[in-house]
Amino acid sequence: MEMKETEERYKIIDQAFGGAFVVLGLVVYYGSDHREQREKKYEQRTEASDVAESKHGVVAADDGRCSDIGVSVLRDGGHAVDGAVATALCLGVVNPMSSGIGGGSFMVVRSSSTSKAEAFNMRETAPLAASKDMYEFNPLSKYIGALSMGVPGELAGLREAWSKYGRLTWKALFQPAIRLARDGFVVAPYLGLAIEKSEELILSDPGLRKVFAPNGQLLRSGDTCYNVELGNTLEAVAEHGPQVFYNGTIGENFVRDVRQVGGILTMEDLRHYKVEITDAMSVNAMGYTMLGMPPPSSGTPGLALVLHILDSYGSSDAVKGPLGLHRLIEAIKHMLAIRMNLGDPDFVNVTDWITDMLSPSFAKSLWQKIFDNTTFPPEYYMNRYSQLRDHGTSHFCIVDSDRNAVAMTTTVNYYFGAGVLSPSTGIVLNNEMGDFSTPTEISVDKLPPAPANFVEPKKRPLSSMTPIIILKDNQLAGVIGGSGGIFITPAVIQVFLNHFVLGMEPLTAVQYPRVFHELVPNKVLYENLTMIDGDHIELSNERKVFLKERGHELEAQAGGAICQLVVQNLANPFIVTSRKIGEQPNSGQVFHGILTAVSDPRKDGRPAGL
Repeated sequence: MEMKETEERYKIIDQAFGGAFVVLGLVVYYGSDHREQREKKYEQRTEASDVAESKHGVVAADDGRCSDIGVSVLRDGGHAVDGAVATALCLGVVNPMSSGIGGGSFMVVRSSSTSKAEAFNMRETAPLAASKDMYEFNPLSKYIGALSMGVPGELAGLREAWSKYGRLTWKALFQPAIRLARDGFVVAPYLGLAIEKSEELILSDPGLRKVFAPNGQLLRSGDTCYNVELGNTLEAVAEHGPQVFYNGTIGENFVRDVRQVGGILTMEDLRHYKVEITDAMSVNAMGYTMLGMPPPSSGTPGLALVLHILDSYGSSDAVKGPLGLHRLIEAIKHMLAIRMNLGDPDFVNVTDWITDMLSPSFAKSLWQKIFDNTTFPPEYYMNRYSQLRDHGTSHFCIVDSDRNAVAMTTTVNYYFGAGVLSPSTGIVLNNEMGDFSTPTEISVDKLPPAPANFVEPKKRPLSSMTPIIILKDNQLAGVIGGSGGIFITPAVIQVFLNHFVLGMEPLTAVQYPRVFHELVPNKVLYENLTMIDGDHIELSNERKVFLKERGHELEAQAGGAICQLVVQNLANPFIVTSRKIGEQPNSGQVFHGILTAVSDPRKDGRPAGL
């Protein structure tokens, strides 16, 4: 394929998916009709607070209905993981452009009773018939259509986590999502805009058209959406467990639908899917311990590298003000160059790269290359491979009354995934194969693709997802994560710095204007957007001028990433649990402080508390 034609296809993809993602950040209602409709038909969003405080438990999701459902589970005595199952299923119904049981997830769980933190890798895998050259003659099929789908992992992962930590019945956790799918739910503004921007995609697929354009008319914000087939699927999984999907009638129907539109999924793929459970990756930086996902997530090692670079300045003052922002941008550029050496550790040896990214001494060597008076072109940062530009996702944070914590990021990748909905099951297909690199791909970087991330059967693609649990002196200090593809890790880093280092209040830390970088093109992308609640977010002129004086090229964009945050005030804990029999003094104390949960107002998020 000619280079020019390939580049044109990338433009189409960016317009269809990436462009939609950016535009979705700019939620502006022109004229009073739209504003009145939004206020009348989505009152639960406009009347609610973006902050929830509780002594007992909180949920911060990017849809308030799902936060409420998660909290109702905690109120019934559920573990944070019970809350996570119900919250994730809810999000898959009401935010189907971003997540669902047709996709995959990363979940980090920390048990307060054992202080053990585990990482549940339920990310999609490449089908058994996949190969690194499968998209050579049709690069667009890596992003659009059933051939772009990886083997879904979310149901299997939720079951594994629930089997280990759950207190309530599996069936009970499904009921709220089943009701939403069958009885209908109000289309929130963010979903409404996603539907509008994906009009051509939706109208061209019978499954999507039936759910999101009944009677040939696209649903709009405030309309009621029904997905009865998805409700039936969820009920079957509630009754019979995930095996009805991975080795039963639901899976057979799903495979048939996928193969009828050109996919290569088989029942053997579903039967062979395995969740990987490991210890969470631990990072110590800036006085905190951060627990996150190991590869194929680049999020935790990326966060570690950036924070270690900033730690090399020797003072938290180093990240303050415009100069601190310049230093952060430079650290992010170094991180982006290095992270593309990562891949699925079951298939490639990434030990040396991970060792470097977690090493303070390696970070210091990069810190020495950062100058306060200038920036540099991309090649200065030793970027060898084209960047993974993943998209979409949904993130939520949960802390229960015992201070068990969950950080979970879930995705179908691009908006509405592969652009296909299985008619018999109501499941939106992911397009996670788009997160792999391919040998013949030509990207905007004009760099070679990353071999560590080439397609192989049963391999998981590299990811930017960054679910993080934060500790201070081995006590829970916070939970954080984000959605937004390549922008997730920089967004999570900035929210962490804003609250835990710079001392901003939680809501301010989340709302504060953020910057992003992709290394190529060599531009600082800064937020300039109006949120759903009408507030405007934009980088200050002072910071823009400062960055320009140091050679940064700036570009405004109406979106980037959505972050959820939970913090615990450890200054004045109101309860200290007594130690268990046989424990040494002070070894089993769990501090209970006030929990503050924040959902990002850039989306339809609203937190909830017990």
